[in-house]
Amino acid sequence: MAESPDTSRENANPHQAGAGALGSAVNLWFMREVLPLEASLMRFLRRGWRKDRDLEDLCHDVYVLVYQAAAKEIPVPAKPFVFAVARNLLINRMRREHVVSIEAVADPDTLGIALDEPGPDRSAMARQELHLLQTALNRLPHRWRDAVVMKKVEGLSRPEIAARLGIAEATVSQHLAAGMAALADIFHGSEI
Repeated sequence: MAESPDTSRENANPHQAGAGALGSAVNLWFMREVLPLEASLMRFLRRGWRKDRDLEDLCHDVYVLVYQAAAKEIPVPAKPFVFAVARNLLINRMRREHVVSIEAVADPDTLGIALDEPGPDRSAMARQELHLLQTALNRLPHRWRDAVVMKKVEGLSRPEIAARLGIAEATVSQHLAAGMAALADIFHGSEI
């Protein structure tokens, strides 16, 4: 029997209760138009950025900027807008890279600046965000959850996920798309 997530409003995030029709329209647009571009967006970012470890963060930053812009006005067509945002983000990051980096200084203590260590409030917020994410992940059907965790947390490729789960790569893509869409619904007020 397939797992079915709890769809009651009792467990909904109270901050999401005020999400209006515009938020729902943006969510639907984002899931329909932007999330399917992830593979080509990652290829684009990979060609433009030399540090592979930063690619997932760059992709996330693109999503945030695109979503924020769409909350004001949904761009049509979506694909050129997403890639323009990605290009601009890469340009800005490259500009910042040309600033003398902290790595160029042999002893950071000689700079006389405080280290960016999280305080107790940031640690508490991070724990709360992790708890919310875990709760949302637990609401997903197990195949969707496994695929999302393997891709986004463990950093596995689609072929590696397919091999681990014993399913076709196309099925992995379906699970990832469905899982990410469901998480977006959970975090933005629409129940799955």
